[in-house]
Amino acid sequence: MTPVRIAIFDDNKHFRESISVLFETNPAFELAGTYPDVLNVLENVTDASPDVVLMDIDMPGINGITAVKSIRNKYPNLPVIMLTTFDEDDKVYQSICAGAMGYLLKNTAPARLIEAVNEVSQGGAPMTPSIARKVMMHFQQSTTPAANEYNLSEREKEVLAQLVKGLSLKMIADELFVSRETIKTHIKNIYAKLHVSCAAEAVAKTLKQKLLSITLLM
Repeated sequence: MTPVRIAIFDDNKHFRESISVLFETNPAFELAGTYPDVLNVLENVTDASPDVVLMDIDMPGINGITAVKSIRNKYPNLPVIMLTTFDEDDKVYQSICAGAMGYLLKNTAPARLIEAVNEVSQGGAPMTPSIARKVMMHFQQSTTPAANEYNLSEREKEVLAQLVKGLSLKMIADELFVSRETIKTHIKNIYAKLHVSCAAEAVAKTLKQKLLSITLLM
């Protein structure tokens, strides 16, 4: 199996080196590059050619949220996981809407971080539980879900809800008691109906337009 290439952007040298060791010592991964800032993020990503990017938020010069937008514009299918100390509502919302496919706190256990990287490489959108709760609170403020505007079936709404909660394709399949191939078909249909091309865009659109009821996310 080809190793998953990882690029890390974080201005904290100690944390950057610790995460680097985590992936360097695991044969399932390959460290594509580490960077203390995102001042040249597009050049860095082009040179490193990673499969997954781990991105800090608060960095000198340009922050990680702005960097995610740039990456998404040039590399729309490259998954980015925000890996940060922040769990404020506005930063969570901005990161997801910018195109981040996952949002994890830096105190996430190493095993969970490795699992999250595998999830995004398979189309999932992993989130720390506390972040997922904030997403659900966002939906609690909604009154009338707008999903019907896109003619989503009840099953498609269920699958979309699992994506918003950060579940991987395998986890969604297990949760709904169907095969991964069935979930892939549902997700393909969801993307077509929402006019998006990936999980990050689907989750961002769901958040922006509050497409789901809170009951689906419980």
